Amino acid sequence: MKIIKRGINAVIPFLLANVYLLARCPEWNIPLMPLIVVVLIAGYVLLTVMPFLGLKNIQSSGIRRCQRGCENLYSFLAATVMSVAVLILMLVHVIDARAWTWKNWVLYILTAVAVLAVTFWVGIIRIYVSSRQLGIKWRVIGILCGWIPVVHLIVLGKLISLASGETVLENEKIIKDKARQADRVCATRYPILMVHGVFFRDFRYLNYWGRIPAALEANGATIFYGNHQSAASVADSGREIADRIQQILKETGCGKVNIIAHSKGGLDSRYAISKLGMAPYVASLTTINTPHRGCEFADYLLGKIPEKQQQTVANAYNSALKKLGDTNPDFIAAVTDLTASACENLNRELPDPQGVYIQSTGSCMKKPSGGRFPLNTTNAFVKQFDGENDGLVGYESFKWGSNFIYLKPQGRRGISHGDVIDLNRENIDTFDVREFYVELVSDLKRRGF
Repeated sequence: MKIIKRGINAVIPFLLANVYLLARCPEWNIPLMPLIVVVLIAGYVLLTVMPFLGLKNIQSSGIRRCQRGCENLYSFLAATVMSVAVLILMLVHVIDARAWTWKNWVLYILTAVAVLAVTFWVGIIRIYVSSRQLGIKWRVIGILCGWIPVVHLIVLGKLISLASGETVLENEKIIKDKARQADRVCATRYPILMVHGVFFRDFRYLNYWGRIPAALEANGATIFYGNHQSAASVADSGREIADRIQQILKETGCGKVNIIAHSKGGLDSRYAISKLGMAPYVASLTTINTPHRGCEFADYLLGKIPEKQQQTVANAYNSALKKLGDTNPDFIAAVTDLTASACENLNRELPDPQGVYIQSTGSCMKKPSGGRFPLNTTNAFVKQFDGENDGLVGYESFKWGSNFIYLKPQGRRGISHGDVIDLNRENIDTFDVREFYVELVSDLKRRGF
């Protein structure tokens, strides 16, 4: 059925693109040609605005718009290929157009180009406006390569593939969430406190956790954020987390929280729990790609980079982050506390408390190109010191607590330090980051947390 629908979508623009040939070919004498032209124009307008869609039960206007754009572009490609084939047949006189003057050829080509161009631009504008997976990268590539013969078709195929795959995945996710909405699978006994890692903040309109919080809330979760500074020592960040826990308890009367902490946020949370007396107020701690045993490469860099250069970078960072809301950022302290030597000392100071369920997750990149900048540049370097890693943290450093989940999906992509928190809002084959967190929180609910 999908093939039939796409065939109809493509045939109408193809016929309209070649309508001058239908009307002017000496060998053909098609009756009622004016009526046929009117019907083709009407059908073309209708199918361009509302093409037959291969996706059923579409759940949102954005998905529908993107799907329509994909169908427009499928139609453009098919109609273009068929029109080129017709042109070749005309040039070799299989279709006899030898009686045409140059004016006939100009009118024919202009008609075909105009129809195909409208089909293309309607489709490309639709997916550029509505697709999130194209990102800046593929939008720019599409613009730059759009004028290079052959290459532009390859790039267009990639754009269609990304946008089409996105519509299918997003539609399925909405349907799945609606089907289990009444079950509230993420409605844990205690609210979720999400603690960010180093060098980021909890901005209101640029969520550190990407699309994850919305997915959790759609399934019943109550979400809070750490709201701590972007860079500080583990001790200072731990105090901020402890204050935040007390604030949440006071506001909600919930008694405890479930902490999900990424990267250094896991160390900060452990400090708050084990050192600052927050254990009675924390039901569970789930650390995501946290360097519990530190990063050997950080020791190396701090030992090699001159102190003056370190301080120059630190001063620039601290100054910038003060303007973004940090009260007392400390770049050097944050980096130092991520070294293997610092974490070794920290682990001696922070025994796991009784009564708090602690688990950890980790992931790896399979190759340097399997991640976004800058992690695609650091993976190979980190591997020299820490072995298999996610671009920043090595495998052996992830493990902590009574349960460890290692994410190593099939395929060549892998999962980077940023992918595991949906930092780039990127759909990854074989790994649905939002569903992973839904299952993670659902498990906390089943455990009574």
